[in-house]
Amino acid sequence: MSVNPKAVFLDMDGTILTHQNKVTIETKEVIDELRTKGIFVFIATGRSADELAEMLPKGFAVDGMITANGMAGYIGEKVIFEHALSLELVETIIEKARQQKMYYELFPHGHSRIVLEQDKTFVEAAVREPKPDSVQNNEWISRQKAIKEDIEWTAEITGNHFSKFYFFARTRDEIDAWKSELADLQQDMKFSMTPSSPHNAEVMVAGINKASGIEQMLERFDLVRCETLAIGDSDNDIKMFEYVSHAVAMKNASDHIKAQVDEVTEFTCDENGVSHYLKTSVLAAFAKVGK
Repeated sequence: MSVNPKAVFLDMDGTILTHQNKVTIETKEVIDELRTKGIFVFIATGRSADELAEMLPKGFAVDGMITANGMAGYIGEKVIFEHALSLELVETIIEKARQQKMYYELFPHGHSRIVLEQDKTFVEAAVREPKPDSVQNNEWISRQKAIKEDIEWTAEITGNHFSKFYFFARTRDEIDAWKSELADLQQDMKFSMTPSSPHNAEVMVAGINKASGIEQMLERFDLVRCETLAIGDSDNDIKMFEYVSHAVAMKNASDHIKAQVDEVTEFTCDENGVSHYLKTSVLAAFAKVGK
């Protein structure tokens, strides 16, 4: 199927990222070609801005980035919108995570993710070897790196400008129990929650998701009424799929995700599925109309 969007939104994990957490040169090149033809390209990811640089090939460029599931938006290094979790919510959730011994990472805007030193033992235990078979390689690689390099272990929570929580569990039963705990908390404290894999959950400000970030980005570029395309693979992409004109799931997505979109890519994230789709559908449509 040929599609002719003015703006394209691309998820990262399981979409433009391989399961080794890299973006291929082929993906970079097709994004470059789209942009030279006047098609706007944006990243829409659950990851924070400071996670992205090392995953992207040299010279990689897009028109904007929506990070932390809609909690922040960037054009280059300029912040164009940000939302923040309240300190009260942060402290309440950390206390509950401690009671459940639930792995967490708290992401302040513009700073390294943090974990309280008193929680280090059970946080490190969650990512001990061996890797559980059902955990995807890219998520495991990210958690190992977080423990070794990225987390700032701190004695106390300071500041009040928090982007999101990320939670991880070795088993699906553990993360499902934690999501149930969070759902109960939502009866008293307002926030949004979404998974991006079967082993995690993320918490953002109430009403904030990739779709709200897309809306803010489109308004910024005066593209609100244009045709839009999104490609993704997981539950945190569902709101994005519902918002855009044309939704595409990756071949490697779960069946319940594929059931909610207009198309599925022919190839997986490890087979340059995004690059192939954009070439054969978007660029092909562009060529047919002779623009």
